[in-house]
Amino acid sequence: EAITRRLGMLHALSRLSVPVWNSAQAIERCVDKSMTTFLLKNAGLPTPRTFAVEGLAVAEEIAAQELPRGPLVLKPLFGAQGRGIKLIRTLSDLPAAEEVNSVYYLQQYVSRAGPPFRDFRVFVCAGETVAMMSRISDHWITNVNRGGVPEQISDHGKAELASLAVAASAAVGADFAGVDIVRADDGNLFILEVNSMPAWSGLQSVVAVNIAEAIADALLKLLADRAEAAAAPRPYRFAAPANS
Repeated sequence: EAITRRLGMLHALSRLSVPVWNSAQAIERCVDKSMTTFLLKNAGLPTPRTFAVEGLAVAEEIAAQELPRGPLVLKPLFGAQGRGIKLIRTLSDLPAAEEVNSVYYLQQYVSRAGPPFRDFRVFVCAGETVAMMSRISDHWITNVNRGGVPEQISDHGKAELASLAVAASAAVGADFAGVDIVRADDGNLFILEVNSMPAWSGLQSVVAVNIAEAIADALLKLLADRAEAAAAPRPYRFAAPANS
């Protein structure tokens, strides 16, 4: 209820022409992992094979079909910072319906080297990459608040990561976002999540750019551009005389 109320306030502010970063729509698309996945897939971006179903029986049917290909990752539909994530290797690993409110978001596990395990967080603002890092952990869940260690990324591979992250942010309509990307054993990159309310303390610790300032500067530029557009004189349009 609190989340619904806050999103309602953002919608209201937007209707009153108050600039809102990120928009309520973008936040809604990102907090719902199933919608994020759909938008990424619909945009033709690489993201793991994913299912969002209701009921244990349906989840077991999906798992029985998919587990021969490899493990699945069960995630809360609404969740962050790696909480509630579970690796599913067998049907018995699936939790009871009451433990997950009968909703099962199942995503193909992207096999990669480890331990240590590595993934990437790319911060995008106003359609441009601001900063990026890799996260290293002995556990396959690499979130910084779960013990992952942030590290700088060498220039090699940055362009590909940046391109994917910018496209992912655009797919969900985010003004700024933290995009999580992982490289599979075969070298292919997959977008795991797009975060419209990203924390950046870990990222800030390994990059020189001031991320908060980058967001503020981009928003101020948007406001200045809007003010300039509103103040620009509009050409007069002369109506053609009516035929008498």
